[in-house]
Amino acid sequence: MIRQSSQALLVALLAPALLGLLVFRLYPIAIAIISSFYTTVFGDAAFTGFGNYASLFSDRRVLEVPPGDPLVQPPRQPNTNRHFPRAGPSLCARIPGRGRVPSVLFDADRSVLPTAVIVWRVMLSQGGLANGLLDLVGVAPQAWLTSSRLALYSIIAIATWKGASYWMIFIVGGLQNISPELYDAARVDGVRPWQRLIFITLPLLRPALLFVLAADVSINFLLFAPIYMLTQGGPAGSTDVLMYEAYKQGFIFGDMGRAMAVVVVIVAVLLIVVALQFKLLSAREQGA
Repeated sequence: MIRQSSQALLVALLAPALLGLLVFRLYPIAIAIISSFYTTVFGDAAFTGFGNYASLFSDRRVLEVPPGDPLVQPPRQPNTNRHFPRAGPSLCARIPGRGRVPSVLFDADRSVLPTAVIVWRVMLSQGGLANGLLDLVGVAPQAWLTSSRLALYSIIAIATWKGASYWMIFIVGGLQNISPELYDAARVDGVRPWQRLIFITLPLLRPALLFVLAADVSINFLLFAPIYMLTQGGPAGSTDVLMYEAYKQGFIFGDMGRAMAVVVVIVAVLLIVVALQFKLLSAREQGA
């Protein structure tokens, strides 16, 4: 009787969280999966089975990736959607036990996306800071956000700069978990700095590095706001990342089925990334 009462109490305590998980997580996922089997033709939803997925994976623009960033699509040709018209065109901060690191990397203001995007728009404009610095060294101004050759790499630079401070927190945390005694013993044994890096720091920092890698890949798959606010997928589709493709298909072309298919593919890839991370972490623990 006491055991049954304890189980009932446990269920009652977990019920709100489980209900929230069902309503705000599992239900939207189920709706997305179901919707991905339909396509919108002149405002009416028609069942197409795996047609959206077949169309998605037969599109080389989705499968190919440009060098330097595995999370975005390459420069694209104008949209060829079957049912809808084309869219128009202090310097340092003290870290206990680790000395000083540049505090500019911890600048929390860079996490405020709208402000950061506006600043980057000004910096990368024709008469902005970036071109001003190039002019000082005699280099011609560049069309950072309006050139199909440079827009994608400009977005990569913005995303990298924005995420550096956040991910650095985890790296520094991992470094703080490494016992200083290991380094002291290595110095006594005459181990060189590069050997300490390879054989002590990197192996012991592996869990933090794997987490940062998996989480950063996941977040970059969901990259949307800088694209929407700066380039809107252009020029010539050169910054048409997966999340923006889902937005465009759903809210510009009105084909929510294809949009949901893109989202489901993104979620599936993220699950693979997370599963790989757990596999690598478990392999390390078993080998320890």
